[in-house]
Amino acid sequence: MNPTVIDSSLLKLLIKNGTIALRNDYQRINELNVFPVPDGDTGSNMQSTMMSGVKAIGNIEDGNIEKIAKALSRGLLMGARGNSGVILSQLFSGFAKTFKGLETVNTLEFIQGLQQGVKQAYGAVINPVEGTILTVAREAADVAMKYAREDSDLLEILEIYIKEAYESLERTPDLLPVLKEAGVIDSGAAGFIDIMDGMILALKGEILEDSKFATVSSVTHEIHAYDGASDFGYCTEFIVDLKDGASFVRDDFITQISTFGDSLVVVSDEEILKVHIHTKTPGDVLNFGQQFGNFATLKIENMSIQHSETLLHTIGDGHDCGHDHSEFKKKYGIITVVNGKGLKGMFKEMGVCCVIEGGQTMNPSTEDFIKAVEAINSDHIIIIPNNGNVLLSAQTAADFIKDRDVTVLPAKTIAQGYASLTMFDANAELEDNIREMEDLIKHVKSGEVTYAVRDTEYKGIKIKKDEYIGIAESEIVTSKANRKETVTILFDSLIDDESEIITVMYGTTVPKEELEEVMLYLEEHYGNVEVETIEGRQEIYSYIIAVE
Repeated sequence: MNPTVIDSSLLKLLIKNGTIALRNDYQRINELNVFPVPDGDTGSNMQSTMMSGVKAIGNIEDGNIEKIAKALSRGLLMGARGNSGVILSQLFSGFAKTFKGLETVNTLEFIQGLQQGVKQAYGAVINPVEGTILTVAREAADVAMKYAREDSDLLEILEIYIKEAYESLERTPDLLPVLKEAGVIDSGAAGFIDIMDGMILALKGEILEDSKFATVSSVTHEIHAYDGASDFGYCTEFIVDLKDGASFVRDDFITQISTFGDSLVVVSDEEILKVHIHTKTPGDVLNFGQQFGNFATLKIENMSIQHSETLLHTIGDGHDCGHDHSEFKKKYGIITVVNGKGLKGMFKEMGVCCVIEGGQTMNPSTEDFIKAVEAINSDHIIIIPNNGNVLLSAQTAADFIKDRDVTVLPAKTIAQGYASLTMFDANAELEDNIREMEDLIKHVKSGEVTYAVRDTEYKGIKIKKDEYIGIAESEIVTSKANRKETVTILFDSLIDDESEIITVMYGTTVPKEELEEVMLYLEEHYGNVEVETIEGRQEIYSYIIAVE
């Protein structure tokens, strides 16, 4: 295939083949993580992000290249996971904007799109770092642009592009010393090259196969029928942009969705579907509804809580107290990201109303944050990411939401998020709360203990596979065969004369005897510091430590 003109069908093929190429190689991308920890997730995040884009364009049969590119851009934005996923979505968002108003594009315009994507991605990152996906995408596009003409063969120009991309990838360790020391190339850049390689293979007629890929366009969910056993539940409303409005059968839809609840109202035409239902299982309703297209809006309200609120505000003779109870809006709604049953319970006890399960190895998408915000009825919403690789997705979601007051707290660790909540005051003004919480984030020290997945060396510390790693303030400070020795060295790195409070969150793999020995060490060496323990029940990190 030697095209000089790219239409919507060819663009869809290129994106799909590129996504499969990445999907087939994502585990290798994960293993390129600088830190030899078991939660390398760059490849997982990038392939998940691209799959969201493919799903968004998969059911568009007719359309110009602008329509396909726009749908791809939105799908990638909603599905963006982790910093690598957000940057990837921005690369294709800028790419898509170049095609505004066009039915087809030529090779020159295609490469101009890649250049525009680089500009947008650089603008989306507050402090761009060279030696990353940004560098490789920029250098490859710049070289390709020197050769691209309107009548150029796309395959020929993309082969020039990919040659420079590989050379740029090999240079990433020279730009980022941490890569050179770890003996790896940049993982995000490698993942991006997989995508471009897949596009080139499609142009050569090599269409990649992936048995799992067939599930992209028609996702099925386990659905639990509404049993009608108890009153109240959730008032659930949503609008879906139908992906195939012409074949949508309203009567069949009503028959199926009515099993989930009552008070059903369904309005539809060939473009949208609007649903109102009272149900005990809103998650199942949304999973069912999403099979017919993408959500334009959604809202879930707990009618049981509303009923309790009404009872509290009712005068003895049954008359209403006079307040407007149509909606019970709170001043604050806090969203956080955390994994581990104990940690989730702890954050809820501290005032968090919505916990998105995730963090290390499970970075939530931009859409996860948007849906969480839409489900909260509060004047001010605060998102606490608790992970540096989740922060950009949260910020992207906050920027996308125009009609709500959303603030993202720059908490990059569980320790920072936990400490910040100790300063939260539900009665204080937003500016005062954010100032106090951010101030504490700057002063809390974070530590984690996990294990190594490969032999490597990091800043002079020799690390062997399966040894325990102590991480203080995002830097590996020790690697030992004994976990107790590792955590005690970590304590010594974090605690100083000004430390007042130590919080130890221990995971599922820590036995009671070891925890007792660790507590004894703290008492003997730092007896003047207050110590708190929390059974976090997290999986990968044996210990999470906050020092204030």
